Amino acid sequence: MSPLKVLVTGSKGQLGQELCHVLINEGHDVTGLSRVELDVTNAEAVLNMLNRCQPDIVIHTAAYTDVNRAEKEPEKAFLVNSLGTENVALAVKQIGAKMVYISTDYVFDGTSQYPIREEEATNPLSIYGRSKLLGEEHVRRILSHYFIIRTSWLYGRYGSNFVKKILEAGDHAKTVTVVNDQFGSPTYTGDLADAIAKLIVTDQFGLYHLSNSGSCSWYEFAREIFYLAGKDVLVEPCKTEEFKSPAKRPAYSILEHSRWRDNGYAEIRHWSEALEEFLAHYLISS
Repeated sequence: MSPLKVLVTGSKGQLGQELCHVLINEGHDVTGLSRVELDVTNAEAVLNMLNRCQPDIVIHTAAYTDVNRAEKEPEKAFLVNSLGTENVALAVKQIGAKMVYISTDYVFDGTSQYPIREEEATNPLSIYGRSKLLGEEHVRRILSHYFIIRTSWLYGRYGSNFVKKILEAGDHAKTVTVVNDQFGSPTYTGDLADAIAKLIVTDQFGLYHLSNSGSCSWYEFAREIFYLAGKDVLVEPCKTEEFKSPAKRPAYSILEHSRWRDNGYAEIRHWSEALEEFLAHYLISS
């Protein structure tokens, strides 16, 4: 396999940094661009950068990801997640490259009673979810050589995430309260980056649901984090309505990995196994 020239937008984000690390280790020629280095809302800047770099594939992780703030700043969320993605897709088309777009389980409304397949109807509840879905629609409309990756509950070595926040909360209190009526699949960025690395060297284009296997509530996730970290912290369950959150979140967003398996790939490991490995390294280094 020949190394690819890969451009990663949002390269300082938690998934962007992980992707750069994984792809460089696999021998690819990787250019990572942070928000400071590339403003995806500037169409001319995006096209000029892609013309200069001439990547084989662009992995677009740059996004407005503050779900609650998006409700107060919808224009900013749509500017980055919708228009920014359209700008990237148009530039990718012009240079004849492939594209990976990172989307989210928040494109669904949480009413499903079973793991959600790629072809099921979307119905986002939040500005964030709507803006990311519009990004998907731009990619599908503009390109034929694309991978759209919907994922869920991301955590990893880089950036801020639930695992780090809950560990920090446990350092300052003996009891923490976590919602027990939202269900999904925690996803380790290392495993997601490995899966994306497998896809980009193929022409198996399309929409994929990718997360670690298995599922839990945020409450169960928090309990497992403290258990694996060896921390004596009591986790109290509560209902979503007890938190005054500006953004509505899907109560059920467990993703079915149909297309991934149909294309011959082994199921990604269970979320608890991935979490155990992550914490073993993170707790030593932190």
